[in-house]
Amino acid sequence: MNEPTPSQHARSSSKLFGGRPSGADAQTHVLDYFATFYRHRIMATSAFLLVLLLALVTTYTTVPMYRATARLIIEVEDQETTALAGVLPGVNEFDPEPYYQTQFRILSSRELARRTVKTLDLSHVPEMNGTGETVSRLGRLTNNVRRQFGLPTEEAVPPARAADENTATAILMSRIAVEPVKNSRLVDVGFIATDPTFAATAVNALAREYVEQNKDTRSRNVLASLQWLTAELVRQKAKVEASEQALASYREDQNAISLQDTQNIVVARLNQLNDVATRAKTNRVQKESLYNQVKSIEASASADAIPAILENQYIQTVKAQLADLERERTNLMERYGERHPEMVRINAAIRDASRQLALEIAKAVDAIRNDYQAALAEEVSLSASLEEQKGAAMTLGRKSVSYSVLEREAQSNRQVYESLLQREKELQVMVNSRGNNVRVMELADVPSAPYTPNLRRNLSLGGIAGFILAMGLVFGVSYLDDTIKTPEDVTGKLQVPFLGMVPKTGHGPQPFLTKNPPHAFGEAFRSLRTSLVFSNGKMGQRVIMVTSAQPLEGKTTTACNLAMALAIGGERVLLIDADMRRPGVTRAFGLESRIGLSHLLTGQASAKDAIQKLENNLWVMPSGSTPPNPSELLASERMKIILTNPHQWFDWIIVDTPPVLAVTDAVLLAPLASGVAFVVRSEMTPRRHVTQAMDTLKSGNPRILGAILNGVDLTRNKYYYSRYYGYEHTNYYVASA
Repeated sequence: MNEPTPSQHARSSSKLFGGRPSGADAQTHVLDYFATFYRHRIMATSAFLLVLLLALVTTYTTVPMYRATARLIIEVEDQETTALAGVLPGVNEFDPEPYYQTQFRILSSRELARRTVKTLDLSHVPEMNGTGETVSRLGRLTNNVRRQFGLPTEEAVPPARAADENTATAILMSRIAVEPVKNSRLVDVGFIATDPTFAATAVNALAREYVEQNKDTRSRNVLASLQWLTAELVRQKAKVEASEQALASYREDQNAISLQDTQNIVVARLNQLNDVATRAKTNRVQKESLYNQVKSIEASASADAIPAILENQYIQTVKAQLADLERERTNLMERYGERHPEMVRINAAIRDASRQLALEIAKAVDAIRNDYQAALAEEVSLSASLEEQKGAAMTLGRKSVSYSVLEREAQSNRQVYESLLQREKELQVMVNSRGNNVRVMELADVPSAPYTPNLRRNLSLGGIAGFILAMGLVFGVSYLDDTIKTPEDVTGKLQVPFLGMVPKTGHGPQPFLTKNPPHAFGEAFRSLRTSLVFSNGKMGQRVIMVTSAQPLEGKTTTACNLAMALAIGGERVLLIDADMRRPGVTRAFGLESRIGLSHLLTGQASAKDAIQKLENNLWVMPSGSTPPNPSELLASERMKIILTNPHQWFDWIIVDTPPVLAVTDAVLLAPLASGVAFVVRSEMTPRRHVTQAMDTLKSGNPRILGAILNGVDLTRNKYYYSRYYGYEHTNYYVASA
């Protein structure tokens, strides 16, 4: 069966003794942050209390100030008062936002503050001219206590200073706060002072002065506008009269009375002639058409076929008579001959009727010709008159261009004059009414509590700032602290197995297992013994080298107690003090170091002389006298024989070596050992030193069993270790024992 690896043994022992999973298996829990805070709780609490105390001192050493607030309403409806709305172009648009911003600046302006200073005579008020005495809460509290015991109070005498209006104005301006009420026309004006009554009086006076100033400003603006309107009306009236006189003169000079729409006879006559000429032309066309028909039929002697001639009543009568005579003649022809008197009579009558018909047709044709000629003459006459009238209309149109210019100018001047006249009347009414768009809605009351300093707010802010500072210090120190503190640091930062940890027992040196140590201390070495047993197997000689990165990490005490723990468990153990420069094993056990390892390596003594037995199953080989060349002796063949030959006498050999970063002795001995246990002092050894020491140690390809975390302060880190390693239950076993 394959032997388990050291890392597997370490994980097994960690789980066996309640350890937390290490390395990548460990996950940061939110309670880890509480553990970090608990470790630095004194520093965090001190920082928190310091900030809180600073806030408290600042609050009680600050002079209390009282704030009084008055509320105003600012209307904007009649801002066209000075804008001359409807009179001058481009001034009718009004944006309220710039107006309100202007009013806010006026409320905190120097002029308004100066008026208030003069009204209340603030230049002689001590608080406003820089001569007032300011007493903080702490001073008032001290004075009250002194008065209770009948002791004199400490009141500072204010320095003498002349009344200064500019100083009072500047102080007043610096204490004014203008705050518009959102989505309304209301404005809150605040003022702070050390005297609550004075604060209310000052802000109320400021509000009244603002109202009066606004009223005076409006009155001055309205009066100025009224004066301007009066002068402008005189000028505008003269312009109206001049433009209308020019219009009348132009009509007279150009004989252009028809230029006015109501008197434009030229255009009316032109329209009338145009209508008459159109009708005459239509009549001429009709007459011409009839006349052309008559001319064409006249050549063929069939004029009586023309409808206009046929419609003649007389011609129709004559033709009817002629037809009757023809019928009668036909009847007589059957009975009489041509020479019969009746026939002669009938023929004569027919000839008379024919002549009469021809005469009437000729008259009708002449009438048609005459009508055509008359219509043609009329058309020509009307066309000439129309052209003449068109010329007159064109002449009138040319005259109307200049006339229209004069007329528009006259109308424009008239409109401006009428608007100015109306506006003058409105402004006169405003002057008489003395209206104001600003008024006081609420006067300020005397404040009952100081505005600043606010004890509750300052303590809250101080608590928040203290908490942030405490957290920043805790996590900042934790981040900057690169020392190895927890088993997770061993497995995560050092990347080596964790063998166990040794708790800190007090401010003095660590005890030994033979001197009734604390239960947690003894249990730690028993757990460490179990880890070494699992890491090195159960058969054969096991040589364990114990070293550290730098001095004062407790490697000698750890080696001694580890040897005693193995001996108490029934194993035969040899403890070798290989630190021949600064030996510590002999001092720990109170032994004499006259003969030891150095004598054995130089051949001056035998192994029997160099080894001393302490208790059952525990033997110690002191370092001996300090040689001039410890490194050469430890690297000698004799040292190799010492560590490999006595397997028939001892089950375990524990070798205490010097620190790795101090000398090279541990590097020379590491390849000769079956395993290396690296001691790391909790919260003392920086990670970079441990890493450097391990890298140096690994140059000889030793077998590193893992790291032992020494000097763990379970009391200081109680929350952390009780959460992950179950040390809160150790008292249970102590009580049972």
